[in-house]
Amino acid sequence: MTGSGPDGLLDASGALPQATPPWTPRDALRVTAVRAIITAPEGIALVVVRVETSEPGLYGLGCATFTQRYAAVAAAVEEHVAPLVIGRHPADIEDITRLVHYSSYWRGGPVLNNALSGVDQALWDIAGKRAGLPVYELLGGRSRAAVEVYSHAAGGTVEETLDEAEQLIASGYRHIRLQTGGPGLGTYGAPGTRGGYPRSPHPDGWDVDRYLRTTPELFAAARDRLGDGISLMHDVHSRLTPKQAVVLARALEPYRLSFLEDVIAPEHYDRLPEVRAASPVPIAVGEQIGSVTDAVRLIRDGGIDLLRLHTSAVGGLTPTRKLVALAELLGVRTAFHAPGDTSPVGVAANLAVDISTPAFGYQESHTYNDATHDVFPGTPVVRDGHLAPSDAPGWGVDLDEKEAAKYPPVKFRHESWSAQVRRPDGGLDAP
Repeated sequence: MTGSGPDGLLDASGALPQATPPWTPRDALRVTAVRAIITAPEGIALVVVRVETSEPGLYGLGCATFTQRYAAVAAAVEEHVAPLVIGRHPADIEDITRLVHYSSYWRGGPVLNNALSGVDQALWDIAGKRAGLPVYELLGGRSRAAVEVYSHAAGGTVEETLDEAEQLIASGYRHIRLQTGGPGLGTYGAPGTRGGYPRSPHPDGWDVDRYLRTTPELFAAARDRLGDGISLMHDVHSRLTPKQAVVLARALEPYRLSFLEDVIAPEHYDRLPEVRAASPVPIAVGEQIGSVTDAVRLIRDGGIDLLRLHTSAVGGLTPTRKLVALAELLGVRTAFHAPGDTSPVGVAANLAVDISTPAFGYQESHTYNDATHDVFPGTPVVRDGHLAPSDAPGWGVDLDEKEAAKYPPVKFRHESWSAQVRRPDGGLDAP
């Protein structure tokens, strides 16, 4: 494929004509603008797409947050996606999202799919507002009253981790992910220490042997201190080989984890079926998936018990609801990704699916700071370990652009950390 494609695609000025479908529009309503808004009220770059229409006051918001490449997503939205959407009727979500997906020829990946997600979710927000209904009612309504969520307890020592876990339990959580630090700067999700291996080429390195030895000790202590009534999880962060993943899963069997997350790197997901078959602990994977087809393989091929999806990374609500339908049919449950690098709009989209699907398993949560609530009025709030979707039309979450402008993003925040994640011998490890 070369140049601009078939003859006649471009008009005389070289601009892309409005990508109108071959049917008569139902009314005069049109998309008039598509913009990417970047804000970082917690220091984490969030990308939200605003789709405006010809009806005064009618607009939609969608999460497009790929925080490590936020500028690339914003450029994709405004330079490439917006011209395909402006002039379209906002109700034609399926056709618009397919057009955006196919238009780049090389398809998929987190940059393009987050750009697509921002538009897709914004169109669903508009659909809810036009109908006067929350989006979850457009998906079939409630399957549950509220969504029980899990949070993270982390510390530099086992004792610090369990202290934090007890605080979460006191506030109403029954599902808690545990992470404990130690020597090395690569203790993802928990504080590490410098100089842990003074005679090594890289004394600040992350040691897999120590990790495999001490992680079961963490969960043994957790069961002794927290009891059997609390649901516990753990995130490996993709750093083990398939064999090491099985060793860890078997060592954790006595402590009855609800799931073990991201046990191997995405490059080796073809090995997940054998890992899952040998693991007595449920396997949750998917937050690093960047395409719908890759997510389908996880579900179809028996590699996972729980789909741990970052919904904007696969293109938004439209593909996610299809994946969840497949998961339900094949006995896989959801455990959607939603830490601080998911915007409150993205949380609302997760909740719309969580509340409406029988395939719901778990939902990650994050407690946003006050600045985030100022930027995003209507941000969902955890109460007694649960989240409930807004009953306002659409997502029920707005964006104050004046407040958003107060918190510009900082470049290379993740990159500066990931460059330090090394083993004691100095070799780079997965961040």
